Amino acid sequence: MFSEFFINRPRFAVVISLVIVIIGFISIKVLPIQEYPRITPPQIMVQAVYPGADADTVAKTVAAPLEEAINGVKNMIYMTSTASSTGILSMSIVFDVGTDPTQANVDV
Repeated sequence: MFSEFFINRPRFAVVISLVIVIIGFISIKVLPIQEYPRITPPQIMVQAVYPGADADTVAKTVAAPLEEAINGVKNMIYMTSTASSTGILSMSIVFDVGTDPTQANVDV
């Protein structure tokens, strides 16, 4: 019965559909960013300290072996590392969205 009304009046059905679509577009523009879900990939931070070493030594003796060992971990997207002149290495490993951070931490 309800569908028969719209079948008999296709112009009315099109107008109602367009109104719904326009209201949807307006609501997308008005919706604040805070209401969007947070979709950030899990990230694991690794830090290593080599006292008295410069950045080049830390990169060759600490960062390279760690990167080789961590490379290929399940669901890993990319990895970045920074060696400072004070002997501190900071590595950031980013995983796919939906990866369990606890399991990713264990894998790393």
